[in-house]
Amino acid sequence: MKLLTAQRIGRRYGQTIALGEASFSIGDRRCIALLGPNGAGKTTTLSILAGLLEPTSGEMLAEGGLPADRRRWMGFLPQQPAFFGWMTGRETMETAGRLCGLSAKEASNRTKILLEQAGLTDAADRRVGGYSGGMKQRLGLAQAVIHRPRLLLLDEPVSALDPIGRREVLTMLEQWKRDMSIVLSTHVLHDAEQVCDDIILMNKGSVVLQGEMDHIRQSAGRPYIRIETEAGDNASEWLATLEKLPGVRMSATSRYSRSIETDDIDGVRETALRTALEGGIKLLAFEVARKSLEQWFVEALNE
Repeated sequence: MKLLTAQRIGRRYGQTIALGEASFSIGDRRCIALLGPNGAGKTTTLSILAGLLEPTSGEMLAEGGLPADRRRWMGFLPQQPAFFGWMTGRETMETAGRLCGLSAKEASNRTKILLEQAGLTDAADRRVGGYSGGMKQRLGLAQAVIHRPRLLLLDEPVSALDPIGRREVLTMLEQWKRDMSIVLSTHVLHDAEQVCDDIILMNKGSVVLQGEMDHIRQSAGRPYIRIETEAGDNASEWLATLEKLPGVRMSATSRYSRSIETDDIDGVRETALRTALEGGIKLLAFEVARKSLEQWFVEALNE
């Protein structure tokens, strides 16, 4: 089921196009990675989704009987969240809950649960002005979901976190996406692969490509075998024979290495290893892999 649909939304500042008629949909209980280089239009898109900016063209359609006022069922965390430094973490959370319409008791209960999930229980009664950047980022995440939103928008949510903190946040998102949809912009493609179900790739204010993560992985290209050998005439001759094997579609060549794309990864691998052993070829590297999301990302933007 779709939760929200963007139909040709755009945003101009005079003659400058920040977002050019982007169309996409957000599924219910899905985690969507909003990818793209700096200046691609990601933050503008998130701001329009959150209702902080009005599009100069197009429209947003809420589906499934959701109210037109998106603030009632949406949470948002900007890249650099701001807080009142004189308030404690607990006071910040409870105040946000009351402003979202929760009762005092429910705001207190939600605060306790979310501060624990964010790893801030011990710092709950400290002033936020004394929090580190990573602690403020986790507090912002907890605050954004205090009212149990149906859609959570996150702008670079792990940018200020160390590897342990980033892992904790990804675990939180894995849990939360069971109950809500999540859209997150990120430059950390490894994180997107771990937690996201769908991808929206943007460049120069336009949507270049969108789809399911698994489908994009499968369509990103054939698997390949990377082989490197010790120097020797027999090694270069052997490498040349690999290009003629059934199932080989492409081969990137240097004298003592090959990167072979194939439709028959099992057959080519078996033949290559068997003939290397029979010919006494000394292998330095033999790797079977697919294109990473980062490789696909760079190629898609350059097309």
